[in-house]
Amino acid sequence: MDRISRRGLLSGAAAIAAAPAAFAAKSPSDRLNIAGVGVGAMGANYLADCESENIVALCDVDENYAAKTFARYPKAVRYRDFREMLAKEQGIDAVIIGTPDHTHASVAMAAMKLGKHVYCAKPMTHTIEEARLLARTAKEKNVATQMSVQSCASDPALTTAEWVQSGVLGPVREVHVWTDRPVWPQGVDRPADTPPVPKGFDWQLWLGPAPERPYNPIYHPFNWRGWTDFGTGALGDMGCHTLHVIFTALKLGLPIAVQASTSFQMVPATADKADQSWMRARKVKHTETFPDASIVTWDFPAREKQPPARVHWYDGGIRPARPLGMDASATLDGDGLMFVGDLGVLVSGFTGGVKFLSAPNARDFVPPQKTLPRSIGHYKEWIAAAKGGKPANCNFEFGAILTEVALLGVIAQRTGKSLAWDPDAGEFTNNDAANKLLKMPYRPGWSL
Repeated sequence: MDRISRRGLLSGAAAIAAAPAAFAAKSPSDRLNIAGVGVGAMGANYLADCESENIVALCDVDENYAAKTFARYPKAVRYRDFREMLAKEQGIDAVIIGTPDHTHASVAMAAMKLGKHVYCAKPMTHTIEEARLLARTAKEKNVATQMSVQSCASDPALTTAEWVQSGVLGPVREVHVWTDRPVWPQGVDRPADTPPVPKGFDWQLWLGPAPERPYNPIYHPFNWRGWTDFGTGALGDMGCHTLHVIFTALKLGLPIAVQASTSFQMVPATADKADQSWMRARKVKHTETFPDASIVTWDFPAREKQPPARVHWYDGGIRPARPLGMDASATLDGDGLMFVGDLGVLVSGFTGGVKFLSAPNARDFVPPQKTLPRSIGHYKEWIAAAKGGKPANCNFEFGAILTEVALLGVIAQRTGKSLAWDPDAGEFTNNDAANKLLKMPYRPGWSL
């Protein structure tokens, strides 16, 4: 595991708002030459929000899935292999990455080594080792980066953080966050059938560094998220979208412990105790996919004047208990966020936006002043950074921290163990099997 100090990781995140111009690039009046890799789904959305610039090249392994995006930018040169594109298109200034999780690092590293600015889908990488390496490389190459956590730039997210920081809840020791994901198959085994690869789709390039396996439509174009070789499950897919609110509100660093309870271990409450078949069935662990449901808990140490904090994640339809004081007719939405302090409770949307406040002075509470810097816009931040402006709010230094926390939870889900984490060494101190999941073996021909 590449050792990067905790202090080094966190100092970059803390300085984002006040950072000076860091990137020697074009003048603000110039337009960036942008290439897109993985442009059939989310990558198409990212490109659409950067159309103030020149979209000069597009790369996708599935020409049918990417057909609409190809048609939208008819002047852009088309490629299947991003390595060929980067070798031939010398005029590219920046790369937007919308591929599945397992290829984020390969594309981002290749681009940054050539001095290209990078915008990447969340989570930033498939493994913690990759996240730390990309953060370090971005700093070394002095390139502008941004991870696709759009709500990092939103007023509701920042307002929620300001309310928590105002002290109305007192010291916050617990946070609960829940999601309506997964909305793709999890808790399943590898399919036995091996249908032919569709015409116009390069399965080997799609696999990239992942282990060899036969093509099946269960993986592409959407359901790869539930498979451990390609995705990071509900937590990896959605965690970064909410963790930034918690980190900003509580000024968190990296955690020191993580644990998970999953549906692989859970027992149905209505099971017939005389019939032991349910017990045998629930003990079967699907090793290639993530569990149907889970609860993940991270422990964060005390910092400055704030106490230790526990953050709880729920997916697969599990919800925390409704807070005391909430109207009996009210329900917790499909996803949301709850801060629990010594004096009260605040409930917001998944990415911010206060919905409920219970505190002694809640009726007389006056919302605090806006003390956190507001954004010019998520995509505009990255474009401005590439032209010489300050780093974007979710640049790879901060993005690597959010990604690491999410992926620590993913490893806890996969192992089912309580894990002690040493953030300075970048390793678990009590579980060798978990340490093996900090990196992934790449297929021959693929490396960073």
